Amino acid sequence: MNIKITGKDLKATEAIKDYTEKKLTRLVKYFDTEDLDASVIIRTEREDQIAEVNVTYRGEIYRAVTENKDLYASIDKNIDILEGQVRKMKTKRERMNKDDSIKVKETLVSNERKVQIENEVIKTMYYDIKPMSVDDAKLKLQERAGNTFLTFINVDTGKVNVIYRLKDNVNYGLVEPEA
Repeated sequence: MNIKITGKDLKATEAIKDYTEKKLTRLVKYFDTEDLDASVIIRTEREDQIAEVNVTYRGEIYRAVTENKDLYASIDKNIDILEGQVRKMKTKRERMNKDDSIKVKETLVSNERKVQIENEVIKTMYYDIKPMSVDDAKLKLQERAGNTFLTFINVDTGKVNVIYRLKDNVNYGLVEPEA
């Protein structure tokens, strides 16, 4: 970790430098220390002590500026702020990676399903077959606008028939077994 401590209108003593370096080590657990750069600027305005901490990691910049009567308290508060920013960004990045991996898994699974489901019965519907005449079946099919066919027992023959709507949506076809 590269740390640069600068004082404006205030001398950065060894005690302040040591304290700041010690506090900045709290951020090491979130980063690879080789790519971590920290810049600390301390200054005074009237009776307030201002600490400005900028942390750069692989192009991402985290910044905190606080003022307090005590410089050490200001540094502590900055470290807390930076730690919160880093945790938030890390959580956000992990969540995005997790969501992306779930989406990739879902697409892989759906692609596998598309490949696996060929020439298979993938859906089964159950319904009652009622005895009725061909005219009644046609009327029943007209009532059900969404259906394209209706299976029924023909009362005249006693066999299962299927009446279906033709592509012209005006006429009907009838499927009757021969035997």
